[in-house]
Amino acid sequence: MAELEPGTLVDRRYRVISRLGSGGMADVFLAEDQQLGRKVALKLLHRRFAEDPGFVERFRREAQAAAGLQHPNVVSVYDRGAHDGTYYIAMEYLPGRTLKQVIRDEAPLELIRAIDLTIQILKAARFAHRRGVIHRDLKPHNVMVDDSDHVKVTDFGIARAGASDMTETGSIMGTAQYLSPEQAQGHAVSAPSDLYSVGVVLYELLTGRVPFDAESAVTIALKHVSEAPVPPSAWNPNVPPELEQVVLWSLNKNPADRPADDDQLIAALEHVKAAIVSGVRGQPTAAFVAVAGAVGAVPTPAAAHVAVPATPPALPKDRLGSGATPPPAPEPDRSSGASPGRSPWLWVMLVAVLIGGGVAAYLLTRPKQVLVPIVVNYKQNLAITKVNNAGLTPSVIPESNAAPSGTVVSQNPLGRAKVDEGSTVRLVVSTGPGSAPVPTVVDMSKAEAERTIKRDGLKVESTPTEYSPTVRAGSAVSTNPGAGTSLPLGTSVTLFISLGPSPVKVPNVTGETESSAKSGLQGLNVNVTTSQQSSNQTPGTVISQSRTGSVPAGSTVNLVIAQAPPMVTVPTVTSLTPSAAAKALRAAGFSVTQTTKTVTDQSENQTVVSQDPKGATKAKKGASVTIVVGAYTPPTHTTTSPTTTNTTTTTTTPGTTP
Repeated sequence: MAELEPGTLVDRRYRVISRLGSGGMADVFLAEDQQLGRKVALKLLHRRFAEDPGFVERFRREAQAAAGLQHPNVVSVYDRGAHDGTYYIAMEYLPGRTLKQVIRDEAPLELIRAIDLTIQILKAARFAHRRGVIHRDLKPHNVMVDDSDHVKVTDFGIARAGASDMTETGSIMGTAQYLSPEQAQGHAVSAPSDLYSVGVVLYELLTGRVPFDAESAVTIALKHVSEAPVPPSAWNPNVPPELEQVVLWSLNKNPADRPADDDQLIAALEHVKAAIVSGVRGQPTAAFVAVAGAVGAVPTPAAAHVAVPATPPALPKDRLGSGATPPPAPEPDRSSGASPGRSPWLWVMLVAVLIGGGVAAYLLTRPKQVLVPIVVNYKQNLAITKVNNAGLTPSVIPESNAAPSGTVVSQNPLGRAKVDEGSTVRLVVSTGPGSAPVPTVVDMSKAEAERTIKRDGLKVESTPTEYSPTVRAGSAVSTNPGAGTSLPLGTSVTLFISLGPSPVKVPNVTGETESSAKSGLQGLNVNVTTSQQSSNQTPGTVISQSRTGSVPAGSTVNLVIAQAPPMVTVPTVTSLTPSAAAKALRAAGFSVTQTTKTVTDQSENQTVVSQDPKGATKAKKGASVTIVVGAYTPPTHTTTSPTTTNTTTTTTTPGTTP
């Protein structure tokens, strides 16, 4: 086995996360594609196969063929390459369970579910078969199932593309419990080989066990070739005859006696499903050839059972040991009145003659035996012609069915059965699809609702989402058409899934009065609360709100309502320093505005000379108080200069003449 530690980088691209599992040929790891950032399942070939050039070439060619299969029921193959001496395939990673795990946990499965899972496997096989690819290892281990019962088939690693020569004569590839008889014998395989394997899977879904099992793979293979399977109803009495016929039809030893192709087997299963849904049970559903007890033999269904004698037969005389004592001779019956001399063998001979004569008379007069033709899926007129040509009498029984109108969907007796010439062959002819009411799925999970609709014979077309005030998110809200509407089987239904209650658009109500704001929010799917806040805005108006715009339904919106601030006494701060005045005012809950004023009194310098509002008066808490701070400026003195008048005095001395 390849040992890859978490963190290993494969081919410089795929980083290993963990091991997912191991098989007969390869190990599978969960890895992350470093280029595309997605998780992949990385399948690494065991080294013993990697050393076989022929197997490597087969692996390469078949991986290439599998990569071309892009289908909703087939796992996608992304890449292939080499790593550390071996080879790998990178494919789609599918979280979920394998069908084998589902069987171990839940088998036997409910009939409709088992049929739905099988049909999905057949659709994957049909897609591959139409492209020349035979899977050759179809088994529950290679089928992934998600939570919605969606199926994806994986592991085309041993598939054969077209008429390739990749399989050597005598080689056996596949898993013993699910091998077709031709695979078990090393013969060439074809699409019917895969159908046989699907039949084994369906058998296991219905019963919880495979039809053939043993200690060794060789013994199991021999049973596939030579033994008839126990009918599924022997293990699960709930399996109806029509479904059992489909299973046994697919398990015929001769590939020619199985369904001709995937479509024929799908059609038969869909017919059985419609019969189960409609409650019409117990009628043969197709001209299914009974399972052969050995290669080439084609007995009727009853031949699949082996009669067990009530008492073991006596051993012949030559089988007795030399010293053995033969059984004692019977005592003569003396109560019969026969004379002792007359031999009882005369009576035995007489009875034998009478019986022999009766048998001879029956053989001479019995009706001629003819084979019933297979006419399922034929149009009514052609089917009647074939039945008439076989010397039989057709009897047409109309029945509502998903098959096209006028098509034979089942017959009784089964095709290839031997019956007396002139016997009646009942032909069930489709009159078109039946109908079924749309089920009520409200409040179911999406997966459960889808299963319920499919179980009733309808399809889920799409699953759009919508808001619902009453249904939780992720659950079914309704269907279109609505519950109870009668629709033809197979009709598609739209399933609506809840997103929960629709969002609410909350308007902006700031500035409005409390009563007006509440009125505006009334009727919306929101809860309204209020709180008060002191504000200079008009008391009773909305100052703010906690949420606006689109909010989830049921949200809470809080409105903050303006409240008038309380009236408090203004402290007297005149004669205080500006800092002391501001501190006192702020402590009382006021804000402070400061201005200055020129003063000539030096004692008023840098002190509050006045305030507004005045001290000891009432004002709203939070209001602004203006304080006026003195700024001393010395007074200015004016000096008057004396005026000098220059006078020319003329001094006159007395007695002098000028």
